[in-house]
Amino acid sequence: MKVLIPNSLDLDMPPTPGLDFVTYDVAAPIPAEHHDAEVLVAWGNPAEMMPVQAGSLPRLKLVQSLAAGGDHARQAAAGPNVALAAGNGLHDATVTEHALALTLALLRRVPALLEAQRAHRWDKEGTVGPQVLHPKGMVNTLIDASVTIWGYGHIGRRLAPVLEALGAHVAGLAHSRRTEGSVEVFPAGTPGHLTDEAADVLRGTDVLIMILPSQPDTEHFLDAAALDLLPRRAFVVNVGRGSTVDQEALAAALCAGSIAGAALDVTSPEPLPADSPLWDAATIISPHVAGGRPVDAEALIVRNALAVLNGTPVENRLN
Repeated sequence: MKVLIPNSLDLDMPPTPGLDFVTYDVAAPIPAEHHDAEVLVAWGNPAEMMPVQAGSLPRLKLVQSLAAGGDHARQAAAGPNVALAAGNGLHDATVTEHALALTLALLRRVPALLEAQRAHRWDKEGTVGPQVLHPKGMVNTLIDASVTIWGYGHIGRRLAPVLEALGAHVAGLAHSRRTEGSVEVFPAGTPGHLTDEAADVLRGTDVLIMILPSQPDTEHFLDAAALDLLPRRAFVVNVGRGSTVDQEALAAALCAGSIAGAALDVTSPEPLPADSPLWDAATIISPHVAGGRPVDAEALIVRNALAVLNGTPVENRLN
């Protein structure tokens, strides 16, 4: 069975009986000699090319995206008999690292420290505030901080114990109530209609880390009403998708000082327009680099290609 591998990533596919791995150009139509492929692996494919590439493969059975979340795979617009699968789990480690880096940079006032350095100014009090744990009206450490992970899933499970190891108390928001180890996960509700439990969690949050996927039921989940629930000391970190945050409301909250700051790795649209108020309002903006390279992508590709070959369930299936 032929499996098309994207040229946008340096993958070392292991020889696997029954599977023929062929590299293709993600920015070009699939050559005619490879129209017999049954698996299309996608990473970095331009959105306009995905349906063209998938549509040229009459024997296609699986579109395997290496991106976390389902929006990339769905761009293929494949038929109902084609399985769509996401790269859940491939970005847990790297997004965890970036979320932690952004969180610590906010808490330890790293941007202010860099400004002071550029000004050749040595000013502890004026730069980072009183050198005590959680001075009144501030949160300056993960020790005893209340961190909420909104979109508690693969990445949240990797991130939570790291935060806890540094002293944080972690709660989750997701579709349903559950307990995962030491983390209580509460139902979030729907955009514009938070549950009472979610509202209570947000009112006590010091750091809100957003890891929500982009889909109709998550658009602008963090809206003006949800932001109003956060205390003034709270920070917002978004390493999920930009569409899940009402960016106008976030910029307004930041400019009004109703939250302490924000670090954004994702925006909507991307790239962030040069005239967006978030450039000045947000504390830190990184250009969607949290995920970086999918980790152990080869293993997932092989497992799901063999699942197609053997007629067994596909991992991370979306449809």
